[in-house]
Amino acid sequence: MVAERSAHRWLLLTAGLTLAPHTVHLPRWLAALCAMLLIWRGAQLWHLGRWRAPRLLLMAIALGVAAGIRLDFGHFFGKDPGIALLAAMLCLKLMEGDHTRDVRVAVLLCFFLQLGQFFYNQSLPVAALALAGAWLATITLLALHQPQAPITTQLRTGGLLFAQALPFMLALFILFPRVQGPLWGLPADAYSGVSGLSDTMSPGSISQLSLSDAIAFRAQFDGAPPAPALRYWRGPVLTEFDGRTWRSAPSTLRNEPAYPPSGSSYRYTMTLEPHNQRWLLALDYADAGLTGVLYTDDFQLLAPEPVRSRARFALRARPHTTVGIDERETVLAAALRLPSRGNPRARQLAQEFAKAGGGARDILQRAIDHLRTGGYVYTLTPARLGDDTIDGFLFDTREGFCEHFASAFVFVMRAAGVPARVVTGYQGGAINPVDGVMVVRQSDAHAWAEVWLEGAGWQRIDPTAVAAPQRIEAGLGEAIRLGDPRPLLMRAELSWLRGLRNHWEALSNHWNQWVLGYNSDRQRELLARLGFAQAGWQTLAVMMSVAAGLLIAALLGWALRQRHRVDPLDRIWLAFCRQAARRGQARAQWEGPLAYAARLQAAFPARAAEIAQIAADYARLRYRAPGTAADLRALAQRIRRLQLP
Repeated sequence: MVAERSAHRWLLLTAGLTLAPHTVHLPRWLAALCAMLLIWRGAQLWHLGRWRAPRLLLMAIALGVAAGIRLDFGHFFGKDPGIALLAAMLCLKLMEGDHTRDVRVAVLLCFFLQLGQFFYNQSLPVAALALAGAWLATITLLALHQPQAPITTQLRTGGLLFAQALPFMLALFILFPRVQGPLWGLPADAYSGVSGLSDTMSPGSISQLSLSDAIAFRAQFDGAPPAPALRYWRGPVLTEFDGRTWRSAPSTLRNEPAYPPSGSSYRYTMTLEPHNQRWLLALDYADAGLTGVLYTDDFQLLAPEPVRSRARFALRARPHTTVGIDERETVLAAALRLPSRGNPRARQLAQEFAKAGGGARDILQRAIDHLRTGGYVYTLTPARLGDDTIDGFLFDTREGFCEHFASAFVFVMRAAGVPARVVTGYQGGAINPVDGVMVVRQSDAHAWAEVWLEGAGWQRIDPTAVAAPQRIEAGLGEAIRLGDPRPLLMRAELSWLRGLRNHWEALSNHWNQWVLGYNSDRQRELLARLGFAQAGWQTLAVMMSVAAGLLIAALLGWALRQRHRVDPLDRIWLAFCRQAARRGQARAQWEGPLAYAARLQAAFPARAAEIAQIAADYARLRYRAPGTAADLRALAQRIRRLQLP
């Protein structure tokens, strides 16, 4: 059976929308081929009539595509070659024939490819695109059975079917037993191509992140958030230095922190974006008794496994905790090691600080004063440094980003005999006014120093805050000098765009938390609120059955009500018939409008003209072109004005 042209046109639109997001993942030659085949099919439908591509040509294209996929991927199994094969099959099926069977097969391929989008990305726009594609696919199937229906009717019917399916989808989503992780595994974008911190640091490594608006993590505090000066999110601790690059050293893992937490605490929930590392970037310093995390000797908080998908952690921090008072000698020795050669001027400066007398605290204060009064400039675009990077920064360029300040400060402290190390992570974070969640971006990446003092332990010293205190209090945008490149949304003239971003990020956060993040824990939490604290899979099965039964009953009731609903035009005509019946002239079941009007004209000759006009208007609206709302109102008013004696 040959399908109507309208169904093929809907199918072409469906295929185009379905394949569009896949073009970035398909081999370029296959994406170009699919585009050409879609254009060819469009020309067939709109310009070339029913001219069909030769079957031998389609077979040759199919064999060529199979060979190309085999050469590109080396096999036909797996996600990427599977999606490529489905895309090619869909385009070739569009060209193959005009039969109803071909349309149905192509629609099924569209449904599979719409699900395949989630192999690569599970964001809200991708979900909306998949739903739009499914809606068009449904309209295509409707067009097979209602080819003469107006486009508006097909759109409305497709939307109605979607609306009827929505309650079932929600019930299954909420009640179906959850499994850990998505059924299809991790999306391809879970952590590939994600920029972020590294366990090494060299000049320029962190300043490269400063132009990125990408979100590193979100934090939802139970109460008031900490002040900006306390928002230090701890990442890798870097101890080893080779003259240019700082690296982290192995650290022992523990189930409890290596310090007794003290002072006021902040309780918060962190939603960490995937970065393929174990560090959690928790607020200094992590409290004891946290579950699902590990502590290190250098006060980091780690996940049991690399964070390869968006993850939530319930955490507590005690920023005023004293740490490392009884630090091991091996750790302190490592915090004093320097390369045997290089940066002679920085070593000389450190010796001057040490020879001036006093202890470690005095040396520390001299180094801070030197940074404060030395004319150092905080900038995103520092000059390139030579082999002796510390000397170049301290004595030649005197400009740099946070890694320059932290690296030079720690080097001088070590050269002066004071144990010190570099800590990387993030500093700051802005509250989204839409949902009250603190958002920390890659542009908030930061490096600071820790200095060990007798009787005080490890003390955080932020050399950047000495030279550019506004970086800590007001953020990166207020600290960088005029003329430096800025992230797009840090520009003052784009405040309206930041407002749009805040709303979009709040919406995306809800999507991440309650859709992508709706795991077994979230399901138990929701069911507990509904009074089902101990719901096993048997209880969930009963609840799904009851919910499905109630929804089916509601939809059947709605359908029956719609079936017996009176057409607006008939309702107006029945009002006219009731008025005549009250005067003893009820309409017989066999009487049409014109025959009934003729009898009423004979019974009420004084109103004959008005009755004839009413009957003529009704017949015109019923049996000719459908009337507008204004036509219906005019007929209803004419009937209300009619006064039968």
